[in-house]
Amino acid sequence: MFITYLRRELGNRKRQSAIVAIALAIAIALVMLVASFSAAVRSAQADALSSVYGVGTDITVSQKAEAPTEGGDGPGQRFDFDPGEGSSDADGQQFSQSRLTLGFGTTGFDASALDTIAATAGVKDAAGVLSLTNTNFSGEVPDRSQAAAPPSAGQAPQDAGPGGGGSFDVDATAVLGVTPGAASVGPLSDVETADGRMLRADDAGADVVILDAAYATASELAVGDTLTLGGTEFTVVGTVASTTDAASTAADAYIPLDVAQSLAGAEGTLSTVYVSAASADEVSDVQDAVETALPDLTVSTQADLAQSVSGSLATATQLVSSLGLWLSVLVIAVAFLIAALFTVSGVTRRTREFGTLKAIGWTSGRVVRQVAAESVTQGLIGGAIGVAIGCAAIAILNAVGITLSGSATTAAAGPGRMDGGFPGGASDAAASATPLTLSLPVDVTVIALAVGLAVLGGLIAGAIGGWRASHLRPAAALRSIS
Repeated sequence: MFITYLRRELGNRKRQSAIVAIALAIAIALVMLVASFSAAVRSAQADALSSVYGVGTDITVSQKAEAPTEGGDGPGQRFDFDPGEGSSDADGQQFSQSRLTLGFGTTGFDASALDTIAATAGVKDAAGVLSLTNTNFSGEVPDRSQAAAPPSAGQAPQDAGPGGGGSFDVDATAVLGVTPGAASVGPLSDVETADGRMLRADDAGADVVILDAAYATASELAVGDTLTLGGTEFTVVGTVASTTDAASTAADAYIPLDVAQSLAGAEGTLSTVYVSAASADEVSDVQDAVETALPDLTVSTQADLAQSVSGSLATATQLVSSLGLWLSVLVIAVAFLIAALFTVSGVTRRTREFGTLKAIGWTSGRVVRQVAAESVTQGLIGGAIGVAIGCAAIAILNAVGITLSGSATTAAAGPGRMDGGFPGGASDAAASATPLTLSLPVDVTVIALAVGLAVLGGLIAGAIGGWRASHLRPAAALRSIS
């Protein structure tokens, strides 16, 4: 009886049922799109940040870079050569020098901070790195030992040519000193071996290096070749690539931490500590504890670093967090209102029907259940249509491929594509945003949310309509009949 009556009433009011279902379907589809787009943006944001701190890193600890002093009296980057240094040929004297120094904008701090952080409650793992820049300076000074002879009497002076002269090149390589064999957290946690091997624990103190695969290709280097860093020849033992196409690795070269500290004259110094918390719930507590223990250092969480993402990805993030959310709320509210109004309007037109049913013995509760069942059924139909529309729209967007640009620049980052100050170095890489293709997911949670909203819309409409129907009196039906 109940099901038969329900099916008959929905069939008799096809237009009303269609309007309510379509309104809810549009709202549900929009919610699915916004939820999926939000998840895709968060995933892209994580990819952009992975090149800064690596997969699994919850917190980074660094020393805030000091502002340049007025007048620029800092040490700067200076290359000095002894008179007899270099090689000479018929054209002049050639010079070449390689220097490994702290990256531009990077300030080191005492490595004992790593022990303090590792001993903090809630810390699962911690790894320290030293961010360096290897600067190669090479050039040639023309041979001016043969000065031009003075002009004879009555002869015009000869043009000695411009002063100075020579040609010089400066290029920079982003280098990270890492603890060999420790790759569970930090920059090496999101890379995979492309060729050769990773750094092992027994590589401590050895002049070995692993290279970013793209850098190795561009520099025409392979496993077994040598690379000069800080005036020392390193043997290439492996190349690595990012585990995702959306981000590059954190540096061009990775060497053992103790070797990096020695060559840079920075013994007992770190530039960044990467921290993994035991659980997501403890990240905030760990941050507070580290800030208390090390007040002179900057402690940043993933949420803090996310604010550094720039490019169109940042705009998309703001759009989803503000406009997308409120637009979804507005559309859902309108859809629920339409469903409620049509339900109440339908109840009003069915005064004779409900009054007669109550006259023949239907209770108010039974009338309310009947109206609510009709509304919930309309909501489920709308939800099914909305899920289908939402899935189709997401599939189309994934097929088209939405590409955003995103990069992350933080003071905590080392020279590896995050900062720098030399032509061709990390500053150029930071200025070039990484293209990120959004992949909109559809999971059970999103579909459950859509169906839940559809049922909620039907319940709201049914509750309002049922309340209206329950207050109808049998006398009203008798008056409408007479």
